[in-house]
Amino acid sequence: MRNTYQTPVLDELDPTTGDLELEERHSLRRVAGLSTELTDVTEVEYRQLRLERVVLVGVWTEGSVEDADNSLTELAALAETAGSQVLEGLIQRRKQPDAATFIGRGKVDELRDVVIMTGADTVICDGELSPSQLRKLEEQVKVKVVDRTALILDIFAQHAKSREGKAQVELAQLQYLLPRLRGWGEAMSRQGGGAGGSGGGGVGTRGPGETKLETDRRRINTRIAKLRREIKAMKTVRETKRSRRVANGVPAVAIAGYTNAGKSSLLNRLTSAGVLVEDALFATLDPTTRRTAAEDGRIFTLSDTVGFVRHLPHHIVEAFRSTLEEVARADLVVHVVDGAHPDPEGQVSAVREVLSEVGADQLPELLVINKVDAADEETVLRLKRTWPEAIFVSARSGIGIGELHKAIADRLPRPAVEMRVLIPYDRGDLVARVHRSGQVLQSRHLDDGTELAVRVDEQFAAELSDFRS
Repeated sequence: MRNTYQTPVLDELDPTTGDLELEERHSLRRVAGLSTELTDVTEVEYRQLRLERVVLVGVWTEGSVEDADNSLTELAALAETAGSQVLEGLIQRRKQPDAATFIGRGKVDELRDVVIMTGADTVICDGELSPSQLRKLEEQVKVKVVDRTALILDIFAQHAKSREGKAQVELAQLQYLLPRLRGWGEAMSRQGGGAGGSGGGGVGTRGPGETKLETDRRRINTRIAKLRREIKAMKTVRETKRSRRVANGVPAVAIAGYTNAGKSSLLNRLTSAGVLVEDALFATLDPTTRRTAAEDGRIFTLSDTVGFVRHLPHHIVEAFRSTLEEVARADLVVHVVDGAHPDPEGQVSAVREVLSEVGADQLPELLVINKVDAADEETVLRLKRTWPEAIFVSARSGIGIGELHKAIADRLPRPAVEMRVLIPYDRGDLVARVHRSGQVLQSRHLDDGTELAVRVDEQFAAELSDFRS
């Protein structure tokens, strides 16, 4: 599989792409040809993932050949998002990955030949490898080996911008790194001990190397504990903000979906939020919340969230749990699907799997098929048969956006109490609150004030009881 991906040139002043932030990110792109040696970091020894020229390798254990191809194609997109040039892709058909090297002995030799032929400096495996698998495969192919989890963590580290996002990514990285301090290949072999040489283990071998390993582990565990405390404190602040919205009766809508499905573009189209949009995986890590109004005037919040992916690493789900819980607390989930993707059904299954992990699988869901302008007519017809209740839109061109507005308004929770009130003109604050957090069914101006037929929640209804007409 040759690398055929190219980043499209975005239209100037496209209202859905967040141009300024996109320009800033492109100006910080990785430069090909940087050194790929292991770097000794002061706090902990950690391999810098400087990925330039890579070969992909996957193990096909189940499903169709199309599923295997789609998985490796997605891995290629992940690698390019991290700043790599994909040279080749190899897939091996096996009942299960090899316990020693992930791929079988014969495939390791073939992989080594491909690495030599292409001049690759990195091999990326489509799965999460154990420390021993990483070490043994690296010893045999003689170049750096990275698994899918480490690749995704590297992308997250590049894209995190907020304090909370950076803390969550660092937590996930350290949790991934902790059991792998010994598993980074020959360049880490000095950690095996001092006097005993490379034999490893036993009396007389636990010299300075072992002390360094223990020190690193202790520092990592201390840092993990500190990060968890910081993330917990940030979660408290976010919950305080959310409780204010709930007290004001403002419904919350969360945009969820597969990475690069167009969630940020849709948020920009619906609210003019100006959020960064890029044709890359995991372009959005930090959630963005904007207030907007439904067609009937009701105010609600619309939140963009981090995208999901097949086999999203457990470390990511755990580290970002506090952020993903924003979805679980929403009144409605707008589930965005890339209609031009080769396997939209697989995307939907992967997203719903993650939503169930964070307790959001029981929430009302509005399925939105995006990028219909880029999908062929046959695919669109098939998806309409599969999901007849879905809304088909294009965030870029604006197709179907009006229908989406209406569908969101229809699914927003409606205040429970219906009443007629006469509010004096000197209490314009109450009229504003009704428009903001309730629903105005009818309105007319009288000599004594504004008469309104409204639908509000029970708490606000109690406040308005003195003004019943």
